[in-house]
Amino acid sequence: MSGNIFGSIFKLTTFGESHGPSIGGVIDGCPSGIEIDIGEIQKDLDRRKPGQSSIVTQRKEPDQVTFYSGIFEGKTTGTPIGFAIHNTNQKSKDYSHIKDSYRPSHADYVYDEKFGIRDYRGGGRSSARETASRVVAGAIAKQFLAPVTINAYVSGVGALKLKSNPSEVDLSKIEDNIVRCPDSKMASEMESLIKNIRKEGN
Repeated sequence: MSGNIFGSIFKLTTFGESHGPSIGGVIDGCPSGIEIDIGEIQKDLDRRKPGQSSIVTQRKEPDQVTFYSGIFEGKTTGTPIGFAIHNTNQKSKDYSHIKDSYRPSHADYVYDEKFGIRDYRGGGRSSARETASRVVAGAIAKQFLAPVTINAYVSGVGALKLKSNPSEVDLSKIEDNIVRCPDSKMASEMESLIKNIRKEGN
């Protein structure tokens, strides 16, 4: 299946489903001797984890990462870095009503058509939960690239677009709101739009 392997030199292979026992990954190509701060990796996972606000899924997951290989005494060894994040708050019965039907704009139909079978519990591999594994890999890559820094923010939701030039954005404002838009006025408008769309059942 395509879409499980990312990168060519620093390569991540992810595994697991939203409602399976765990999700995780294996990183190949990370050089040896890189000092790894697992606390910083956890900070990035905590930033991503569900249930933090009213505009994201309310599923509660601690998203604690466990490393099984590739890191010894706080440094990478140059061998594959294996890790997993255990799922603890699956509510598979909540999805029983879509067992025999497809959700519009989701990957349900595509998975069924491509593979002849689908895990309807939370979307299986097509769940946003799968991105947690990418966060772990990205957090390790950030430590490898230091002192180079990488920042991201929400610049648009629907028709709402941030007009500021990226060079003029105050990056210190990104975490000031739940949308993570560095413009507080635009962030408020984005939040209202998201809540209205959710209320409409879209």
